[in-house]
Amino acid sequence: MLDRLEFRLKRIREKLWVKPLFIAVLSVVGAFLAKSADHIPFIEIAPEVSEGTVETLLKVISSSMLVIATFAVASMVSAYQAASSTATPRTFPLIIADDVSQNALSTFIGAFIYSIVALISLLNGFYGPAGRFALFVFTLAVFAAVILTFVHWTDRIARLGRLGATIDKVETAAREAMERRKKRPCLGGVPFVAAENKDQSEEGNAVLGDYIGYVQRIEMDQLQKQAEQYECEITVRALPGAFVSPDQPLAWVHSKDGALDDELEKCIREAFVVGDDRLFDDDPRFGVIVLAEIASRALSPAVNDPGTAIDIIGTLVRLFANWSEEPEEDEECEFNRVNVPPIAIDDLFDDAFTGIARDGAASIEVAVRLQKALKALASSGDEALEAAARRHSKLALERARLAMELADDIERLEIVYHD
Repeated sequence: MLDRLEFRLKRIREKLWVKPLFIAVLSVVGAFLAKSADHIPFIEIAPEVSEGTVETLLKVISSSMLVIATFAVASMVSAYQAASSTATPRTFPLIIADDVSQNALSTFIGAFIYSIVALISLLNGFYGPAGRFALFVFTLAVFAAVILTFVHWTDRIARLGRLGATIDKVETAAREAMERRKKRPCLGGVPFVAAENKDQSEEGNAVLGDYIGYVQRIEMDQLQKQAEQYECEITVRALPGAFVSPDQPLAWVHSKDGALDDELEKCIREAFVVGDDRLFDDDPRFGVIVLAEIASRALSPAVNDPGTAIDIIGTLVRLFANWSEEPEEDEECEFNRVNVPPIAIDDLFDDAFTGIARDGAASIEVAVRLQKALKALASSGDEALEAAARRHSKLALERARLAMELADDIERLEIVYHD
């Protein structure tokens, strides 16, 4: 339930209008809340504040906030465009979910609406003496919040959309996804190796999807509930990040009588959340793919920025080194009727290093750094990780031999490879 709630909240955070709407409603409530001060007896000792003083403050806020909010939107759009052009369009959800920018825009719009509502109420005699004092205090608080938010946001917007900041956001998203999957490599279900010897076509019934897109999330508790109710086993075939279509199975159902109930099939299909785009949350491979895309763009002839590719290689080493560490807690099999395959380390390495090795094959500095990175991963102590690193190290060397024209560069790279 908590995972599902977190998933929904992240989708809400990616909507730019949610926080401004909430703050706008809150600002209207605050403007009318000041009226309640007129009904509190002890507030009568509050100092007298003239209507003109409060009116001047509100007019200053109302005349400036709309301009600042417009400027904020323009700056954020420029940052989004910069992130898409310098990195990759796949980073857009991470950039738009930036809390500081959303909070700044919400504060500016909320202050504007608050000032308009409060000003109209004030000019129509809505507040008494105590209410005017409360409104004056609220207005000063809003003014201070606007100043502090603007200063903080100015520092953030100078970095938002820059390549370095974008890479950091992608690394954070990828690391969080990998951490979650490392703790629950089979999403809380039974490792698929326990069902590998089953002939799916003879002993199971396929549940096909009804939508073309990417699996964004699997509701494992729903699958377990249905499996217990119908006394069957479910084998997941499409992990988060998989591209599915109506001719591909989402899962296989193994029942005693070999039949597949229509209601069960519908419930299983609904447990797979399928959308148009891949998401970072439950898909560690997507974060790695986006990092590799940034490196490949940096290595393109139009950009020619091998330094960024080298930076990405270092980022990938950190991610895989963290992946190879043992989780603090072993996974508990919460869903004993649902079989789930773990992510293959070979797939992660293919996503991470194939594009960089191909596009950077002719660049000696990138090729050398890649060999050193793969050598570091090969010494991690994880057998699967070591095998994948050695395989990609050999492939990268072969690509470099085909792409490099200078014999000295090839010799230098071979020395690093055999060292």
